[in-house]
Amino acid sequence: MYEAVNRRKSVRFTDRVLLSVNPVPPEKLQTITEDFHNGISVYSQEELVEIQMFIGAQSSLAKLREKNEDLADFLQHLDNKMSLLLRQFQSNKSPLDDLIMQKANLSADGIAYNSVTPAKIGDTLEIHIVFLPGYSYVYCFGKVVSCNTIAVDETENNNQYKIALEYTLLMEDDREKIIQHNFKQQNLALRNRRLTS
Repeated sequence: MYEAVNRRKSVRFTDRVLLSVNPVPPEKLQTITEDFHNGISVYSQEELVEIQMFIGAQSSLAKLREKNEDLADFLQHLDNKMSLLLRQFQSNKSPLDDLIMQKANLSADGIAYNSVTPAKIGDTLEIHIVFLPGYSYVYCFGKVVSCNTIAVDETENNNQYKIALEYTLLMEDDREKIIQHNFKQQNLALRNRRLTS
């Protein structure tokens, strides 16, 4: 039983996701960790309301698109327009602003990704992951376990860094989302490989 659970957690998959990884102030991390140990969800922070509304809307639109593509497109345009209007009146930055589409190697134990900014080993970072196309959202924290330089363009001296994080605060429901996403993507890759061979 323990081996089967370990095998599920160790399944890794490289996928393009919406990702945001940022340093977290120690006092914020301490508050969230204490709340988490007292049974309060990491998602209960006020600053996550906007991203949760966005994810909820996009997830619903993805499901609707399977049934009625025209209606889903129309509602998507309305949602985009409302988002543009709201941004004009907002002064504070949202976690949505930092999400960028990029490749990440994911397992239920950690994540690795490339960045133009190095990270210090041992630092704890705040992580937002959005899996596509279903817009499944994971919010967690991870400790930097490695940061290696990758030379991208030696003529311009543009380096990137391969950063690996081990999750330090991840809800079990979110761990399961990662596992399920990886299995789904692996199955899709295998099916596509069979179709092309």
